[in-house]
Amino acid sequence: MLSANLSMTNGTAGAQYQGLLERLLFSTVTTVPCCIFFFINTTMLFTLRSKAVFRESSRYVLLFNLLFADTLQMTLSQLLYIIAVCRTRLTFPVCGVLNMLARLTNEVSPLTLLVMSLERYVAVCHPLRHATIITITNTAVAIVVVWAVSSLNVLVRVLLLLDFPFEDLDTLQMNDFCSDIAMLIGPLSDDYDKAYTCFVFLSATVVITCSYIGVMVAARSASTDKASVRKTRNTLLLHLVQLGLSLSSTIYNPIVIAVSRSVKRLVFVRLQNVFYVCIFIFPRCLSSLIYGIRDQTIRPALLFYLCCRMKVSVIPDKVKVSAL
Repeated sequence: MLSANLSMTNGTAGAQYQGLLERLLFSTVTTVPCCIFFFINTTMLFTLRSKAVFRESSRYVLLFNLLFADTLQMTLSQLLYIIAVCRTRLTFPVCGVLNMLARLTNEVSPLTLLVMSLERYVAVCHPLRHATIITITNTAVAIVVVWAVSSLNVLVRVLLLLDFPFEDLDTLQMNDFCSDIAMLIGPLSDDYDKAYTCFVFLSATVVITCSYIGVMVAARSASTDKASVRKTRNTLLLHLVQLGLSLSSTIYNPIVIAVSRSVKRLVFVRLQNVFYVCIFIFPRCLSSLIYGIRDQTIRPALLFYLCCRMKVSVIPDKVKVSAL
């Protein structure tokens, strides 16, 4: 699965075509939104740990895990971007560690969306069993499984890297900027990357789509809460959008290759900076915006902390959790 560091380290590989002033300008344009989104995400994470209603609800615990992975991914992506803009070449071990961490956090997101969709499906289609099935303990187990599967995938990639004869190299210093492509050494690594990406996103798409169909079928039942069904249906659609945005990072390379053949090199490098913000930075803050604005339980607490507690807002620990 290609992560955000792949995009911008490839883009900055053409940094020699940019002057110092232009590189500083693009670095500022990409770093400022990243800092803003980082502040929003960290505030959201703090908000989700500030009240018992968030800590004791499986839906909010899953949201915390999603935001945590997205925030780490965004941070690692921006770090690798700055390293590439500064034309700093890392060693293979350092680049490998940064890439594997970026891959780990990037792959947690679609798997977490899958679990969140299943939770919403159970809440609407099996409301009487929801409290029994979706417990905090079961949610914690699901999160552990998500991280374990992602870690196992990273471990396989590391084992594939061990087949490369690094001992034959004169130095472990990389000749190019640190990127995902630079660590796809050998055709086997590339084939595994494509196969795993297709498997994860196909599985997540099928699960989310089936959950949506199940919710639509439940909506025809007279005993079903229509408002809850409508909100859950919209949430599942948003999960599909989030999944699609995550998928856009995996098809970034073919798009970039097509663009590079039709525009000049300098224009190409500039376009990659735009793609970086639109495809990799903004989606990492999408979950905070979606839940922070739509969820009536999160919204007042999030605004309270975003405003640095300038407004006095009393939010009881025990409130009814609104269904998205």
